[in-house]
Amino acid sequence: MEVPAHLNALRAFEASARHQSFSAAAIELHVTPAAVGQLVRTLEEWLGAPLFHRSASGRVRLMPTEAAERALPDIRAGFDRLALGFERLKEGSVNGVLTVTVSPAFAAKWLLPRIERFQTAWPDTDVRLDTNLKPVDFVAQGVDIGVRYGLGSWPGLISQKLMDEEVYPVCTPELLREHQGMRNPADLRRVTLIHDLSMDGHTGFPTWDKWLGKAGVTDASTGRGLKINNSAAVLQAAIEGHGVALARSVMAHDDLAAGRLVRLFRDVAFTSPLAYYVVFRGECSGLPKLTAFRDWLLEEAATSSHQPIAQTSADGS
Repeated sequence: MEVPAHLNALRAFEASARHQSFSAAAIELHVTPAAVGQLVRTLEEWLGAPLFHRSASGRVRLMPTEAAERALPDIRAGFDRLALGFERLKEGSVNGVLTVTVSPAFAAKWLLPRIERFQTAWPDTDVRLDTNLKPVDFVAQGVDIGVRYGLGSWPGLISQKLMDEEVYPVCTPELLREHQGMRNPADLRRVTLIHDLSMDGHTGFPTWDKWLGKAGVTDASTGRGLKINNSAAVLQAAIEGHGVALARSVMAHDDLAAGRLVRLFRDVAFTSPLAYYVVFRGECSGLPKLTAFRDWLLEEAATSSHQPIAQTSADGS
């Protein structure tokens, strides 16, 4: 079959017919108008028939012939199929762009501080982060893989648990020293509480009411304090000394390790019913760049969970 040898000529013909101009087609194809004209003439010679109407002088008027007009829809559909096939070929490689959806807070507090290690291991994969506050449509928005926080079930997606999460109060070492009497959970009644509203209303999302209830404090006024709908901003408010935050362990891990925050009341264990999950479409599960990123996420999560964190007790010792 000789058609593949004339793909460039077919593209030149289709672009010329669409723009009704060799010059405009040349700009699109990044060649000269003369090159476009020569490709069209080569195709005409191979077909043995003209593709554009010509005047008596032989000058080309870029109006396709009737036969050319009939062929154009199929030619354009063919190019669309070729482009789709090329994308499929690219999906089978670690090269190219990997689109990852995560929340802004997860990106800021966990993923971005670690992403350089993935880029070093897989330099041919370009990561594009989609930090949308709401779940996105993987198909419509071209998303390859994501990390979601919840109970582990999202329609149309395979989910694989990445990390469980504890919830506990945190504050700065300076604030802890200022409140030397803060030796048990009941003492939280005397400090400003910072509330995380990022998943407000989600079934099972930990709140100050739930944590204090687990700690045996039933008479604290939890309606007061600073309320923020972003988990990263909650921690930043605590780092700036605005009060005691109810922190999520995955988000707070690096701040605790760096000593910017300290965990209070370690004897109160509160595991969140929600967790982090890697999510992706089943039909994409075998793509090399997706599996590379998924495996890297799982390795990073395992490493983070085993890293020791220097802790300060509630009495400042």
